[in-house]
Amino acid sequence: MNLSRLAGDAVQYLFVGIAAFLSVFPFAWMVISSTNTSIDILGGKATFGQAFAANVGNFFAQVDAPLVFWNSAKVAVMATVLTIAISSLAGYGFEMFRSKTRDRVYSMVLLTLMVPFAALMIPLFMMMAKSGLIDTHIAIVLPGIASAFIIFYFRQSTKAFPVELRDAAKVDGLKEWQIFLYIYVPVMRSTYAAAIIIVFMASWNNYLWPLIVLQSNETKTITLVVSSLASAYNPDFGVVMIGTILATLPTLFIFFVMQRQFVQGMLGSVK
Repeated sequence: MNLSRLAGDAVQYLFVGIAAFLSVFPFAWMVISSTNTSIDILGGKATFGQAFAANVGNFFAQVDAPLVFWNSAKVAVMATVLTIAISSLAGYGFEMFRSKTRDRVYSMVLLTLMVPFAALMIPLFMMMAKSGLIDTHIAIVLPGIASAFIIFYFRQSTKAFPVELRDAAKVDGLKEWQIFLYIYVPVMRSTYAAAIIIVFMASWNNYLWPLIVLQSNETKTITLVVSSLASAYNPDFGVVMIGTILATLPTLFIFFVMQRQFVQGMLGSVK
């Protein structure tokens, strides 16, 4: 066997191994820490302990888990459905309908990606306050339903959509909304799957904007609750790890269920 090829393969496997370790280690350490006491975690213990049941009991004693998970699920599902619906329509429209101002409007949409969210927080908060939406979940969802990134993603994916299908549907007498709903959506299902994962994970893990908008304990999401546990005067890090694991499970489940479609969507495959 060629020594240079063997060395190249060894470097590739070494790089992949290091990347895999760096990716898995935080979650593995979190699982191990969830079985230890707070003192052991602070001491850097890296082996399994006997405090898992106690940590779980303390978490459910301190947190109204059904309520906070319901709040997070409601926000994530609402944001995902509305964002995918509006942004996919926008991406489809930007690619399919030609006009003199199309590219200018699209460029302005992309320019919003350059504006940091920190610059938008105060205007958004004032808008929500004047609308009476402070401390409501709809205030979290509204600012992101027309996502510039998801619009960009759908428009780029739509470039691979067979135009012949749209032309044939028009000949058969289908209206534009029927073409979008009955032809475009099924053909672009991999793109939709990838976008759903991206939007759901971002909405579920959203922290800064909910921290500003949500003020009562009845509306807080799991990310805010875990953060409050970690920032307590005397935090129990075993309980924090239990909360972090539970907060991670829904996104892991969504990703593993849809991982094949996610990869196909990110590669731009159209079936």
